[in-house]
Amino acid sequence: MEALEAVVIGGAGIVAGAMNAVVGSGTLITFPTLLAFGYPPVLANVSNNIGLVPGSASAAYGYRRELRGQRGRVLRLATASLLGGLIGALVLLKLPASAFDAVVPVLILIACVLVLLQPRLNRWVSNRKGSRRSRDGGVPVWCGVLGTGMYGGYFGAAQGVLMMGLFGAVLDEDLQRLNAVKNVLSCLVNGIAAVVFIAAANVSWPAAGVIAVGSTLGGMLGARIGRKLSPAVLRGIIVAVGLTASVTVILR
Repeated sequence: MEALEAVVIGGAGIVAGAMNAVVGSGTLITFPTLLAFGYPPVLANVSNNIGLVPGSASAAYGYRRELRGQRGRVLRLATASLLGGLIGALVLLKLPASAFDAVVPVLILIACVLVLLQPRLNRWVSNRKGSRRSRDGGVPVWCGVLGTGMYGGYFGAAQGVLMMGLFGAVLDEDLQRLNAVKNVLSCLVNGIAAVVFIAAANVSWPAAGVIAVGSTLGGMLGARIGRKLSPAVLRGIIVAVGLTASVTVILR
């Protein structure tokens, strides 16, 4: 790996780690960056997933104060995230690379739409504050987390947006505390998928290592100062990068 490539990928890792801590969708930064340097889509996805695990862990640690009193909730939903991430990773490895090449532009575009719709989702959630919501969520939330875990294990972009939309719609809890739970569950999804990929897939360890360093720093920064970033600017960057990635994959 050349020095310029390492610097660019590491910088993308920092941005992705910070984004994942705050809103999710960091994959829409690092994945296109790897594609731009010529990594095949599946190799880029696998290496990116492994590299983002430390960043997810640092983001979860940064939100440790908001996690207080939520041990039971996290443990219940952790089983769904681990199972979902495992299924998603196995599906990625089971299907031919051509299938991932075909579906990933669609997944990226869906992720971009979710990012664009996030303000409306947040307003909808706020408007539901007076409605009857659950403190636990029960089976529906568990199944929803299972679904987001499967998606995250397969590709992962915007799984945090999906999860926060689910939590905000159903659970009667402060959104910052729910974001802390989201960071833990995203870490579990990425972690179990990484175990599968390390055991059974080709990995670009230089790329994964550079992203890991960057995302770890980014996760800590995101947990500290991420709330001060302009959501509109951040969404604009995410969508622009995502659209570029979709076009890049289609034209390969």
